[in-house]
Amino acid sequence: MYSPQIVVEALLNGLMLGAIYALIALGLTLIYGVLHIVNFAHGALLTVAMFMVWLACARFGLDPYLAILFVAPAMFALGYALQRFIIGPASHGKDNGILLVTLGLSIIIENALLAAFQSDTRTITTDYSFRVVELGPLLLSFPRVVGFGVTIATTLLLWLVLHQTDIGKAIRAVAKEKLGASLVGISVPHVYAMTFAIGCACLAVAAGLLMPSFYVSPKTGAAFVLVAFTIVVLGGMGSIPGALIGGLLIGVVEAASSLFLGDSLGQIGIFLIFIVTLLVRPTGLFGARA
Repeated sequence: MYSPQIVVEALLNGLMLGAIYALIALGLTLIYGVLHIVNFAHGALLTVAMFMVWLACARFGLDPYLAILFVAPAMFALGYALQRFIIGPASHGKDNGILLVTLGLSIIIENALLAAFQSDTRTITTDYSFRVVELGPLLLSFPRVVGFGVTIATTLLLWLVLHQTDIGKAIRAVAKEKLGASLVGISVPHVYAMTFAIGCACLAVAAGLLMPSFYVSPKTGAAFVLVAFTIVVLGGMGSIPGALIGGLLIGVVEAASSLFLGDSLGQIGIFLIFIVTLLVRPTGLFGARA
């Protein structure tokens, strides 16, 4: 039987890991909410961002958190170009076409990374990778505390962009009524590309937060995106508050499952709560009813 201190520590560390999960899901749910597509390339793009952070650290000696300042604009530009010049034109506006294009893009990116970096895993060791923060009697992982704070700040920044800027208002208009938005002069292809770019920039921030305590290989993104898809469905497809709350909830459930069932069975709790949510509320916690 574990002591209350160990249980509380595990749950708090899970809550903070869930914040990084939420950041990955944030880009996925934003893209779905505006473009109405499930982006199967999301995990592969997360892997690209993690390799960018690793290269910035290994080749140029940058701190992973500082590397976010350079990787985020690069991922923003990559996301904009992919949607504007590849995904949009190749899909010809059909939903099933977009799904096939993002799936094909995921396969191409993964194999390109395998050719460039082989299947080896790569890590970054920093002075704070194993540092802990003392909160009274509790010991919390420093990288996860930073991840929690940056995720909250990024979510607030995204909310401000969507509600206080012209491009944010255009994104919300296109999400609600694409035809009406185009009739008042909003460029829908540009808004789609900007939305995809913002989603990729969120992945860059998540990559910088993950690298001090996780490894990267060409298949790393697949593990995270599976959890991200679960969070998006749990929180409600297209809901930003749902992605944040769902991510935190998933982190706590995973930590509790790992503590009481063992690390190898840690994700059982995630899929149990996912199934229960689908049975009780199929639209998710914050999803609108049809």
